[in-house]
Amino acid sequence: MSRRVFTIGVYGSDPESFFAALEAEAIDVFLDIRQRRGLRGARYSFANAGRLTAELERRGIAYRHLKALAPDPHIRDLQRVADAASGTSKSERTQLSPPFVEAYENAKLNPFDWEGLARDLEPFRSPVLFCVERRPESCHRSLVAPRVASLLGAEVVNLIP
Repeated sequence: MSRRVFTIGVYGSDPESFFAALEAEAIDVFLDIRQRRGLRGARYSFANAGRLTAELERRGIAYRHLKALAPDPHIRDLQRVADAASGTSKSERTQLSPPFVEAYENAKLNPFDWEGLARDLEPFRSPVLFCVERRPESCHRSLVAPRVASLLGAEVVNLIP
């Protein structure tokens, strides 16, 4: 079997479906690429940093917060402007805007230490990139995943619990 890099979002899931998706793919390292590691409201409280890391540890899944890959407020604002201009809500978005992609690539992807990440991931077989959006194409993880997959000689698989 070829190596795979997974992605997952939290919106639209519950704790049972979320963690079942991770277990079904034998995820062994969880790469959190969010800027802020908290979510508002009780529905997604299981994905707040403290609860999330405790549950991952209980399940034997390593955790890494890759804040350097999180879009900063300025980059996120570029997407908000594009969403507003198109009349699209964040939950209905089906793609990232060209200004967001360009800014994210220049500020985050291009200067990132990919070789360092590859070394860190050597002992793992099934990494998952995590952010909040349900659909990967509406999230920056869709830009990160191909880079990680290329480093590892892997394919990308998007999990949608």
